[in-house]
This record gives sequence, structure tokens and C-alpha cells, in this order.
Amino acid sequence: MQGKLKIGIMGGTFNPIHYGHLVTAEEAANQFALDQVIFMPTGNPTYKENRDIVEAEHRYLMVVIATASNPKFVVSRMEVDRGGETRSIDTISELYDKYRDSAQLFFITGADAILEILTWKEPHIVIQKCKFIAATRPGYDILKIRSLDESLLGRSLQNSDDKVIYVMEVPALAISSTDIRRRVKEGRPIKYLLPEGVANYIQKMGFYLPGKYKKGSG
Repeated sequence: MQGKLKIGIMGGTFNPIHYGHLVTAEEAANQFALDQVIFMPTGNPTYKENRDIVEAEHRYLMVVIATASNPKFVVSRMEVDRGGETRSIDTISELYDKYRDSAQLFFITGADAILEILTWKEPHIVIQKCKFIAATRPGYDILKIRSLDESLLGRSLQNSDDKVIYVMEVPALAISSTDIRRRVKEGRPIKYLLPEGVANYIQKMGFYLPGKYKKGSG
């Protein structure tokens, strides 16, 4: 084998998945020459309120629908099937054990989530297992990311190869799952914000409409 593969891990609640997520994954694949991006829908999110969160199986299916046309995108059931609370360190550790000899891992997430990395369990062990790609909107204060990077390394950065966190601007991050859920509740259009197949699935199941969908249905 000529060198290790480069695999991106795109974690998230995906409630629902939208074009911002897909553009972020595609941009990361392009900028960092990733061979594959694994979408990892959360099972039971640890740090999110349960309000309006569709059960994991349906969120998984929506991600499958959204990513089906891209050969570089795959969807993992790891967190959906694990049970218990979802914690990024458990997922990163499991994937590292699986790919340690064959691939380098890049964990793709939003810049705000990256800034919370020091609150994660054993962050200095995590950074030995993967790099991080912090997706930001244009104009984001990247000095906060650099400061965190140096804090994790315990020294000043000398060159780009030293980085733990790589910053990537993604204009489409202006789209949000929160706004999509609000639009559905208010009867406003969500077309062009997410794949048509996902929009149709949301409409069919009655997701995000008060009283229309109950956990465990469908």
C-alpha cells in the first residue's frame, strides 16, 4: 500500500441533514484530498436538548438519502447502534483502532464545537488519534482556533504541519438545521436548503410539526 488513506469523519445530529453539511464534507474532501468521508449521525446526543430531535434511525435514513449520489460519502451506523450517550472520544477511539494502520483520520466539525474540545474527556489523547477540520463562516475569528491549537500542543506553531486544527471557510454554513425545523413548523419553504429526497421524507413522516410525529412511529 502506498501511504495511508485519508478519511474524514463528519459527525453531527443531522436533524435534519442539509446542503451546509454536504458542502462542508465536499469542501473538506477537496481541500484535504480525503479518500472518503464517513458521515456519523449521533445516536443519543450528550450535549443537545431532546426537543425536536427525531429518533436516530430516521436521521440515519435521511443522511443515507442525502449522500447516496456521492461515491466518496459513506454513512456509518456506529453511534446509532452503540446505545447510551454519544461521545466523540468513543467514536474517534473506535475508528482509530480500526484504521490506525491504514488511514489518517480527520474529524470534521464546526468551529464553535472545536472551541469546546478542551471540555472533552482526555483531549490530549484525542489529538494523537486524529486531526480536526474546523468549518467556519467567512469572517470567523480564527485567532481563537490558533490559540486553542497552540494550547493543545503546549507550544507555538512553527509551520502548518504542526497543526492539530485546520480552519476551512464554508459559505453554505449560513444554512442551519435549526432554521429548517423552524421553517417546517411555520409552514415556510425549505426547498433548496436540503436535498429533495430529504425534504420529501420530512413531509411524509411529519417531522418537526407539533403533534404530527411521535417517537417510534414509522
